[in-house]
Amino acid sequence: MTTYFKTENSTVRKFFANGLFYKIPRFQRDYSWETEQWEDLWEDIVSCLEQSDWSYENKVKPESHYMGYIVLQSSDDRNFSVIDGQQRITTVSIIILAILKNLQLLVDKGIDAENNKKRMASIRQNYIGFIDPVTLITESKLTLNRNNNDYFQNFMVPLRHPLPQRGFRASEHLLRHSFEFFDKRVEDYVNHSNNTDCGQALAKLVEAICDILFFTVITVTDELNAYKVFETLNARGVRLSATDLLKNYFFSVLDANNNSDPELSALDERWEDMVRRLQSEKFPNFLRVYWNSKHKLTRHSELFNIIKRNIADKMSVFHLIDDMEADLENYLSLLSSEIAEDWCKEDRNNAVLLKLFHVRQPMAVLLAAKRNFSANDFSSLLEAIKVISFRYNVVGNYSPSELEKTYNDIAVRISDGRISNFTDTLQFLNLIYIDDKRFESDFSQKALNTADSRCKKIVRYILCLLEKYGSGHDFDYESDSYSIEHILPQRAPDNWGNFSFYEMSAMLYRFGNMTLMKTSENRDIGNAPYEDKKNMLRNSGFMITASIPEEYQEWTVSSICSRQKKMARAAKVIWKISQLSSKKV
Repeated sequence: MTTYFKTENSTVRKFFANGLFYKIPRFQRDYSWETEQWEDLWEDIVSCLEQSDWSYENKVKPESHYMGYIVLQSSDDRNFSVIDGQQRITTVSIIILAILKNLQLLVDKGIDAENNKKRMASIRQNYIGFIDPVTLITESKLTLNRNNNDYFQNFMVPLRHPLPQRGFRASEHLLRHSFEFFDKRVEDYVNHSNNTDCGQALAKLVEAICDILFFTVITVTDELNAYKVFETLNARGVRLSATDLLKNYFFSVLDANNNSDPELSALDERWEDMVRRLQSEKFPNFLRVYWNSKHKLTRHSELFNIIKRNIADKMSVFHLIDDMEADLENYLSLLSSEIAEDWCKEDRNNAVLLKLFHVRQPMAVLLAAKRNFSANDFSSLLEAIKVISFRYNVVGNYSPSELEKTYNDIAVRISDGRISNFTDTLQFLNLIYIDDKRFESDFSQKALNTADSRCKKIVRYILCLLEKYGSGHDFDYESDSYSIEHILPQRAPDNWGNFSFYEMSAMLYRFGNMTLMKTSENRDIGNAPYEDKKNMLRNSGFMITASIPEEYQEWTVSSICSRQKKMARAAKVIWKISQLSSKKV
């Protein structure tokens, strides 16, 4: 059989038009996008809208945003299997559903109800699916995989409110969280728009988004071609393709100037050396961090175009490569303490903690500071950013976008000389420093699931510093000689301590329920009742553990909350930047 594939660019409007249906194969991986991807996509959409003099009435379209490849397989012109790109297609559908939900609220409140019903019907038919006139069931344009489709079709497409939360898979919770995220962003966007007619504003937003977002759609007719395209795209990956794209661009600039082969060979060798040293940390990540350490914040999606606009001749190409080579060692040191052999122990430890906290937003400002600050000022900044990251990211779990903007502003000021030392950064750091009152409140209610290895290590780190604060004894949070004791056990039998099932679920991973014990003793204590645990807790050798049976005769929800509030009061002293005043973020 003859095989072929077809490639074309397609907007969301065109993609969902003309009665086309898309089905994610049953065993394709589940929905996996999280806050970082949702935030990136929404900010790209808003950025396109804000940077354009677009007008729906005058048919002036906003700036476009490229969403990458979509790989489809079909033997006809109506039904398609989504071989690659399901995360993007699903998320776009969720955004449209969130807009429909906001329209539904207007209808429910009687606000221009008839017109808003018409808008809902039109949007639903164009982008979500057709309603069967007999059964009134929506025949969706998009069918998800075996693990996600029931939740999507039964709860999200019909706009069930509130969306159910209990007894679902992690990926179904992500679908719900995604809907809630975009629901709030859509509401905020419309509330801040200049249009007094909210229904009209929501309809305009749908139409703008469906014109803004576009894909490169690759359509194949059989499994062999689908596999080849899929394997090629994913083996190289978006980031690796971006590396090749950048390299080809830089070499084309040099070649246009008739540079000699030895010069091109020398650049090629230097380039490949940087790519090799970065290893899993792909080149575009480093280039973006480097660029943002000197220039206005650039998003990944904008990086190539920004580079093309600013690096256009031989001198600028070599200047860029020279500067990146000079920064590479410090960048790698921030990612791996083993590389930072000439860094002091405290700096290495703080770099490890930032990696553990999974924060990347400060990378540009730290690169700029390492380049321009004294050793002491760099150490002070790194310590401060560790504290901010703990308060803002780990405990508060606040939006990372504002954080990155502030860090970028500081980085640019350091690079152009307006900030020359740590003291000068304090007024800007204060903008993202969670004040004591809010931090204490956040900490008092925080839970981290220690079934996740990274969260488990963070909890050990927290407990070790609380122990040091109380007893003065310093413990290595990475040591295997002691472990986390969950007083309400992780595998507690039914009615352990008279906790209900709901209370067990809510309290198990709260900080107040966790403490330190020697690993061997922790194994022995197992799922024992609290009364049987008391003696082992008293004799644990850890102050924060031994004090528990003295303060709490019974282990209850109230005990856990009370202990966690006490821990929070200590935490705001341990993780604190003394030079900063308390100021709300």
